[in-house]
Amino acid sequence: MTTETPAQPKVSFFKKLFKRESKNYWNAYVGGVFLGIVLFASFFLTGNGLGASGGLSRYVAYLTDLVAPEHVNRVPYLIKMAGGPLNPLDNWIVLVSTGVIIGGFISGLINGRVKFETNKGPNISNRTRWIIAFVGGILFTYGARLARGCTSGQALSGGATLSAGSWVVMFAIFGGAYALAYPLRKLWN
Repeated sequence: MTTETPAQPKVSFFKKLFKRESKNYWNAYVGGVFLGIVLFASFFLTGNGLGASGGLSRYVAYLTDLVAPEHVNRVPYLIKMAGGPLNPLDNWIVLVSTGVIIGGFISGLINGRVKFETNKGPNISNRTRWIIAFVGGILFTYGARLARGCTSGQALSGGATLSAGSWVVMFAIFGGAYALAYPLRKLWN
């Protein structure tokens, strides 16, 4: 006499992938050491540091060139990236930015952190949180282009080469963050 075990419901691959249990974050010091090693390797292997805002600008220039190439050929900022026969995606920073997006997504999958959620304090709505995040992202991206780099490009790469301008930008970014932390704290409490 054989006893059959009841059939287990089949769980789809995607459900398994997206419903993983979250793992703890790395220790910040260990992560910092690995980031330093990656930055050193980037300088050593490619002659360039790390950055992100330049890649974003090149993606936007590429899309603009698809829709309005005559506009690209009239704007000095865009001519350098996409004017005439230039392909704005033919640059090392685009590969770095794409790698960060793909690597971050894969890391999130592996560590069970890919979820559709809105992180916010209990005193604001999802809509307000999204609006504030969107406005903050626009301001930071605009500031990063004015400063000729974001925290990755200026603070990490420029700071590692002891660039005085990069240190000024880094202190301005962190000073601005601390200055706005107190007035905006009620959005998180």
